[in-house]
Amino acid sequence: MENKDNDNQMLKVFLIEVVPKTINIETMDDRMKELESLVSTYWWLVVLKKYQKRDTPDYSTYIGSGKLEEIMADMERMWANVLIVGNVLKPSQVYHLNENLRKIKAEARDRVDLILKIFAKHAVSSESTMQVELAAIKHMWPRIFWMGMELSRQWWWGGGWWWAMRWLGETNTERMKRHLKEKEFKIEKKLKEYEQMRKLHRDSRKRKWIPTVGIVWYTNVGKSSLLNLLTGKWVLAENKLFATLWTHVGNMYMITDPETGMGKEILLNDTIWFIRDLPPDLIRAFASTLEDSIESDILLHVIDASDAFVREKINVVNNILDKIWAEQKRIMVFNKIDLIDKKKLKELKSLFNGKDVVWVSVYDQSGIDELKKMIQAKLA
Repeated sequence: MENKDNDNQMLKVFLIEVVPKTINIETMDDRMKELESLVSTYWWLVVLKKYQKRDTPDYSTYIGSGKLEEIMADMERMWANVLIVGNVLKPSQVYHLNENLRKIKAEARDRVDLILKIFAKHAVSSESTMQVELAAIKHMWPRIFWMGMELSRQWWWGGGWWWAMRWLGETNTERMKRHLKEKEFKIEKKLKEYEQMRKLHRDSRKRKWIPTVGIVWYTNVGKSSLLNLLTGKWVLAENKLFATLWTHVGNMYMITDPETGMGKEILLNDTIWFIRDLPPDLIRAFASTLEDSIESDILLHVIDASDAFVREKINVVNNILDKIWAEQKRIMVFNKIDLIDKKKLKELKSLFNGKDVVWVSVYDQSGIDELKKMIQAKLA
């Protein structure tokens, strides 16, 4: 199979999302928009996109042979290089898709493959790079058998006997397993060292009585802009999914005595984003980064008030926080209220208003003082 990963090559992508038959058009469009944002983040070009409504995925190819033939014809017509399925596929399904797509010199990837590539692109620190590599290894484990079959098939094409083909395939599979196991062990050992280093830093802050606030968020909620506003520390604010993968720490000074101007320093930890259908293995692989949120005194859950699927995405974040045992107090920060009308704002307040909710706009800075006061009250 040709290598399609040359970053200097503009790859043309066909997107397909398999959805339940009962799904509504608005939800379908939102899922496709998110998938397309993932692709554009990697600077690939989406040339075609389709939905397939089916309640039971095809055992062999997930999308079924008829739909696959239709897609391949469209891909040939548009010179598309890559088929991306916006679902999580089994290793055998990825294998069978690629076997078919080989005929038109294209290849297939699923949602996790795409997210991992974006992880790798945006990982900057040595720790985040290792976390990405660990996640990739864990994702690769179930696919090793099918990769062995691919190695065997290549030997068969070279003229080897059937028994030799089996022997070579098994040997390469075992070699790959040993290599990945050794690599996994080394990475986990190194990540433990980073974990210990962060623990020492947290213990030092506790001894100095420096409170910490963790920021959690679904993608594209204006979180980086909010962090910049609260701390005055520049952080990349880009309208792309997963623009950054490492943890940012900013300092915010809280005035506790208006007459003297005296106050205290607060640290804000900005961790990685959350997204729907994020596989558990990826969450576990980034546990060391997310532990900064777990260890914070309180959490700011930043929310896009203008998002039509705001309730669903709040639930996504809350579910992931539950999985990583984040149990501290939370403040729900509804951002971008300048993008909604009074009626929509009233509806949201009737659903979510309470003592742990604040409504802000980074654009016009409304509600920021109220947010600072709420943080101060929670930390008192």
